Amino acid sequence: MRRRRFMQMLGLGGAAAMGGLPMLARAAELEDRYFIFCYFEGGWDLLLGLDPRDPSVFRTDLRKTTRIDTGFDELPSSRRELIETSVEGMVFGPYIGALANHAEDLCVVRGMSMETLTHEVGRRRFLTGQPPAGLQAQGSSLATVIADQLGGGQPIPNLSVRVESYNDGFGTTASAIRVMSVADLIRALRVSPDALADEEQALIDGFLSNLSDCDTTARSPHMRTALESRAAAQDLVTLGLDSRFQFDADTSEMEALRDLYGIDPDELGEAPAQAAAAVTAITSGISRCVSIEAAGGLDTHGPEWAGSHGGDMESGFDLMAAILEDLGSREYESTGESWLSRTTVVGFSEFGRTPLLNSSLGRDHFLHNACVLAGGGIRGSRVIGRSSDLGMAPVGTDLVTGEVDESAGTIVRPEHLFRAILQDMGLEEDIAGLEVEGLSALYS
Repeated sequence: MRRRRFMQMLGLGGAAAMGGLPMLARAAELEDRYFIFCYFEGGWDLLLGLDPRDPSVFRTDLRKTTRIDTGFDELPSSRRELIETSVEGMVFGPYIGALANHAEDLCVVRGMSMETLTHEVGRRRFLTGQPPAGLQAQGSSLATVIADQLGGGQPIPNLSVRVESYNDGFGTTASAIRVMSVADLIRALRVSPDALADEEQALIDGFLSNLSDCDTTARSPHMRTALESRAAAQDLVTLGLDSRFQFDADTSEMEALRDLYGIDPDELGEAPAQAAAAVTAITSGISRCVSIEAAGGLDTHGPEWAGSHGGDMESGFDLMAAILEDLGSREYESTGESWLSRTTVVGFSEFGRTPLLNSSLGRDHFLHNACVLAGGGIRGSRVIGRSSDLGMAPVGTDLVTGEVDESAGTIVRPEHLFRAILQDMGLEEDIAGLEVEGLSALYS
């Protein structure tokens, strides 16, 4: 991404996202929170990770009765056991990886419903907390809402690497700066070597300065937004922020990050570099919200499921564990608290996969889902809700206690989590248009 394209994205793209609507006022006295959203692309297998079943109980010969087949007998022999944790009742599948070591920090939400089997719809539902219209996202990404309310003091309040982002009516500064890799981010933040000569740049700046003072511009919110965004982009590339993300640099700091996240210095487009960038952007005061693609390639409908799905998913869980470790080791602004106490980390996917293997020994799309959260006020050592032992259907949950309530409970959806997150920040007004009660059990 070249500098000129970067500024166009900020200016014209931001103006389009603004849609001519007034910026919503920032609420007063909000909790100081930061957020990292870790997307697992393709639809994850919950039996191998967040919502497993004991294969000795849910045997293959009983699958017609239970409508659940763990498929563990198709996996390598070393990956056929459930993973116990230090938290009672928090058991994971064989590919949870290093995230199991952080059980006391984790809140796992099971028994969620996505109401779709379509990748785009599920992904956009989890990003915005609202059902799309067809494939078209409705509302704003949660990261956008948070950046609008808490951002303003950071150069890039909302950063998104390989993850979609939406802004429906919030301020343009809350719109995500989207890049496809950390290498792209570095290029976007660096002053281009083919920048205009000083005389040419001065002429353009003078023209735009005059344009900003004219009556036509004053009457056009799109023009004002474009000019303001251009100025912000110019300021951004003069800050020298690119050096913070040069994980291939020969320094002790970058070597430590490479070791922690498993970064290949020649592969800054991969997920390990994204994870390191997320923590760097948060703890360096660059961003308020960062979204990354922690794992990909999970859409396994055939025999590749047994060979690749678990490992790909585990790599994402390992990166989440590294993020928690990194945040937990850094002190937050000389307060004695860690950055983890201020930063909420959310792991999610667009939906789960069928509890029965298909005829190709893979798994198809499924309505049921789960997610995992940690840090930033989240109550750890907790499992909220569950899926049924008959076909893993979502089961009702009491939103306040987090206990299963099959008769009067609520089927949890992303919007219940998002409303609770915004309420915990101090936003009682439903500014995101979610129109549900929050899953307050995340915090209480």
